[in-house]
Parts: sequence; C-alpha cells; structure tokens
Amino acid sequence: MAGDSLANLQSLLRATASGEMAFTQTVTAPAKANRTKRKNAVSNGTMRFFRPGKFRFDYTQPFAQSIVGDGATLWLWDPDLNQVTARNQQAALGNTPAALVVSNGDLTALSVHYTLTARPDQGGLQWVEAIPKLVDGSLQSVRVGFDSQQLRALVMLDNFGQTSDMRFDRLRALPPEAVDAAFRFTPPPGADVIRP
Repeated sequence: MAGDSLANLQSLLRATASGEMAFTQTVTAPAKANRTKRKNAVSNGTMRFFRPGKFRFDYTQPFAQSIVGDGATLWLWDPDLNQVTARNQQAALGNTPAALVVSNGDLTALSVHYTLTARPDQGGLQWVEAIPKLVDGSLQSVRVGFDSQQLRALVMLDNFGQTSDMRFDRLRALPPEAVDAAFRFTPPPGADVIRP
C-alpha cells in the first residue's frame, strides 16, 4: 500500500547497514525538437555502501569511473583524464541521490533536504518520491523503488529533462574486513587533484 511506503523505506534503510550491489544505469536525454526518438546511454558497475555516510560507485562500462564518499570527502576519479576531484562530502551530498542511499534511515533528517511522498506501488515495487527543497539545484526529483529485501531502483529527473534510471541487482553482504578498504581513496600518483 502506498501509504505505508515511507515507513517501509525507513525500516528497510535502518535494517540494511551495509552491502554491495551491481547496477545498470540508463540515462535518457529528452527528445530534441527535430527528433522523435530519445537518446539512451547505458552504463554498468557496482555500488557499495556502509551507513551512515560511506558509499562507493565503481562504473566499469562503457568507461571506468569511481565516486567514493569516505564520510569526510567525496572523491570523483576519472582514469581517462587522470583526474581526481575532491569535495567536502557533507556540502556536496545534501541534495543528491547519494544522500538517500547513505542515510542512517532517519527520514526526518532526510526531510530537511527533501519533500518525501509515498507513490503508488508499480512493477512489484513500493515507491517514494523525493523532491529537493533547494530550488537552484540541478535535480528535479528522485524516485526510490524497493521491495521487502532491498533497494531496487533510483530514478532521477534533472532540471534539463534528462532521466537517469538506476536498477540494482541482488544485495550481497559486505564483509566487515573489507569495509575500511572499500571506502578509502588515495589519489593515484601523478593524477591531477582538483579541490573546488
């Protein structure tokens, strides 16, 4: 039932402190005026998380890229450019989908940055929509799809009409001994490090 989705999402986030999931992300650009077909780009990778505050997205296809939140710094590593961007994690995450993924499960705390609304069940999943309260951000909305076991989908719509649909595979346990290494990032030797 849609009315229970908010409570169920909070329970799920609180019950799942860490894990690892493969994902497929489909980014769909809006159709241009002279075209009827929308353009899609598909990428694959792995997401790891350790609540609260730590996460890692490793993209493997079509291009390698890593986004690592170690609890203090948000690192973006682009091997093709040999470039690392480092930002304060708390400042960078406030209005992003990653904030939903790594929260401690307290939807009251998330509601500082988002208006959260239960949406009708669809495709066998419960859905919660999060609309950022910060109007000058680039994100228009995030829909979180989940079942009784785990997070299954993040569907993000930006202010340019581009949709990013991320679907998650089976949740696997993250071994305790792997936690420190999974969320530690050291810029590779010779990489350009940018701190905006």
